[in-house]
Amino acid sequence: MTNKTALVTGASDGIGLEFCKILAGRGYNIILVARRKNKLNEIAKSLSEQHKNIVCTVLSNDLSKPQAAQKLFQSTIKNELKVDLLINNAGLLQNGFFTELDLSTQEKMITVNILALTSLTHLFANDMANRGGGHILNVASLAAWLPIPNQNVYAATKAYVLSFSQALHNEMRAAGNGVSVTALCPGYTATKMMNNPDQGAKLSVPAGMLQSAQDVAERGIKACLAGKPVVVPGFANRATAAITHLFPKMMLANTAGSYYRKNLQ
Repeated sequence: MTNKTALVTGASDGIGLEFCKILAGRGYNIILVARRKNKLNEIAKSLSEQHKNIVCTVLSNDLSKPQAAQKLFQSTIKNELKVDLLINNAGLLQNGFFTELDLSTQEKMITVNILALTSLTHLFANDMANRGGGHILNVASLAAWLPIPNQNVYAATKAYVLSFSQALHNEMRAAGNGVSVTALCPGYTATKMMNNPDQGAKLSVPAGMLQSAQDVAERGIKACLAGKPVVVPGFANRATAAITHLFPKMMLANTAGSYYRKNLQ
């Protein structure tokens, strides 16, 4: 029996790396996508040595570049790779005051978090539909559920991912093409995103509030393969998402803004 194939963007660390490890353990061939080719080669070698029955393919790609998604899709065709599971995990984050953050950096964040994700979803959803089915997992965030001052563009991009994925999930079901779309909305997760000098200020969060990247990835994959439209890992995070429906948006923004400005370093 031929292994199924998963393509994971942002595969070099964090949740993306955990996606690769989990899926390799499930017998999926893995297409690893990120900017750092050497790092991806190391991961591919390690996964292939641990799981002798899978094939790992490295496709180095910077999704902030023009036509990056189209070039990545063409690379899969050129290499005769048929993707059964697409995980749009790559994402950028910026913390700080909107007017003080570099504009080009924020534009790059919008490109990766929204444009590249949308383009990859369109390209692979059509390919999957033509082949009779597949799964797409779009990584949003708990931030998608509320406006967050000092992280406003990031939160807005994730709100797009959540809304887009929910609507597309319905469309795919109505079309009956066998393609399912799931939005994964993790809360604070123990990855380099919590302390990365390239993304502006650091947000200080108590260790007890952090989920493990492995747990987030496990729950995301399980929900995606089950065809669920949305998954919010963790009881506290699900409670937070539910609470956002009970209060006015500006009240939520005021509360979030106060918290973030207090904890940004």
